[in-house]
Amino acid sequence: MSDRVVSAAGVPQRVRFFSPILEFLLAAGVPLGFNRLVTIRGRKSGLPRTTAVAVLEISGRRWVWAPWGEVNWVRNLRAAGRATIRKRDGEEEVIATGLDPTQRVGFFRDVLGPFARGIPFGISFIRIVDGVDLAHPLVAAEGRRVFELHPLRAAGNPGTTGSPTTDTTAG
Repeated sequence: MSDRVVSAAGVPQRVRFFSPILEFLLAAGVPLGFNRLVTIRGRKSGLPRTTAVAVLEISGRRWVWAPWGEVNWVRNLRAAGRATIRKRDGEEEVIATGLDPTQRVGFFRDVLGPFARGIPFGISFIRIVDGVDLAHPLVAAEGRRVFELHPLRAAGNPGTTGSPTTDTTAG
């Protein structure tokens, strides 16, 4: 499988239009499904950058994925290796582990596919809104970055921290 990168220019205009609205509503505390505000340190400026991203929690594990490929938050997350997720009950620091191409296929086939099938209109929503056909996980994984999120502080031992690992397949 190749590791073709989908350009950020592929982000649909409707997404660019609605993103600031989504971010405003999330900042105001309006619950919007799986969407959360995620803050990532900028790879060039070092300044915190906040964006709305769907954080999927499935069987105690969490992921974020980029339907439109190599967008800025993906580049920043890969560079920083960590992020802050704003939730209704506060914030959580997480470490992001980038999945390699084979792991991404597994994510679309074994995680996102079954999860979406369990939600009314889930498969249709992902196909229409995100432009991803989960019936073809190999194609779905092409150029789409996926990160698994882990708590920065290990459960049961608040004094320990993990070290970020990043997706080394991206150029």
